[in-house]
Amino acid sequence: MLYYLFDYLDKNFDLLGAGVFKYISFRSGGAVIVSLLITVFFGKQLIEILRKKQVSESVRDLGLEGEINKRGTPTMGGIIIIAAILIPTLLFAKLDNVYVLLLLISTLWMGAIGFLDDYIKIFKKNKEGLAGRFKIIGQIGLGLIVGLTLYFNDNVVVREFKEKQVVVQGLNVEETLPEFVDVKSTKTTIPFLKDNELDYEILVSFLGKDFTWIFYVLVVIFIVTAVSNGANITDGLDGLAAGTTAIIAVTLAALAYVSGRFDFSSYLNIMYIPNTGELVIFCAALVGACIGFLWYNAFPAQVFMGDTGSLSLGGIIAVLALTIRKELLIPLLCGIFLIENLSVVIQVFWFKYTKKKYGEGRRVFLMSPLHHHYQKKNIPEPKIVTRFWIVGILLAIMSLATLKLR
Repeated sequence: MLYYLFDYLDKNFDLLGAGVFKYISFRSGGAVIVSLLITVFFGKQLIEILRKKQVSESVRDLGLEGEINKRGTPTMGGIIIIAAILIPTLLFAKLDNVYVLLLLISTLWMGAIGFLDDYIKIFKKNKEGLAGRFKIIGQIGLGLIVGLTLYFNDNVVVREFKEKQVVVQGLNVEETLPEFVDVKSTKTTIPFLKDNELDYEILVSFLGKDFTWIFYVLVVIFIVTAVSNGANITDGLDGLAAGTTAIIAVTLAALAYVSGRFDFSSYLNIMYIPNTGELVIFCAALVGACIGFLWYNAFPAQVFMGDTGSLSLGGIIAVLALTIRKELLIPLLCGIFLIENLSVVIQVFWFKYTKKKYGEGRRVFLMSPLHHHYQKKNIPEPKIVTRFWIVGILLAIMSLATLKLR
């Protein structure tokens, strides 16, 4: 909203300094600051409200160190994260941008699912929360919205360079001039390969072109579901999910910035996706929200984000990666989420397999998800979280390196 206000003042009144709002870098800085202020200053008030309302998640007795101290800690702190993302984005971003609108919808959609899950757990005293099938239905619903929008919306394009032969009038001379064409495409980026573009249409060409959009939407649904569940599972230690998401968000901001600028995308030989630069502002708000939330969520946590926060953060990351066509980079960039998810799958599979074969279930990890495995090894919680952050930073650096390692 501020963008349109200052754009009007700049055009009609030539207000000194109003033109600075045209720059993504300035608006991103403003989004980070406002997001941080919202979480830090209003976070404390939210904690007090949650405490008075006795909005605290019951902690299961898993025999982990420090577990008793977490009982009674307020949850549903994800409300302040969502507010700290939405408000700066509404203030600083261009709201007619299809990518920004898609991210705003995704934040509210996944936040609503997480809020409903937390509400059932706390106020309905049902430890299971929202039934798994309803969570999946909600994630599929968001996947449909995102997939159909990215496939059919006319503003979602890739700008490609083509050479155009021009005959100079009056002279028998042909000249080659550059021409840029906006193309509807289902292309995505394959990391670490020189010819690093893959078109989903090729994968299903034997089924006919009409099947492409169905396949693409199914891919989007899978990615949204997997990443949101991965973030949800990762939220098990103080500061782990928030810190990991902040690292991922900084990386996605960098990727969105270079993808949305012709000069950088041309130099790096990557897809130029018009209008994705506005996503940097959303990413900046996301970074500010996560870092600000750590003020109260770092060990020992004064508040938990709950499913309200973790599901929305996972959904946001998935949609961000899809909009800048870097979804195949998710296993690397979101490696923490992936390994946490896999640790649960491996543990459950191996336990059931060995129980069927030997009559007694066996475990690969002392406990899953993986962060609990290290807790069982009596490693202090802050050290586990810090080490996971370090791994997350390394994965982020490797993800950025894919821009040149091809």
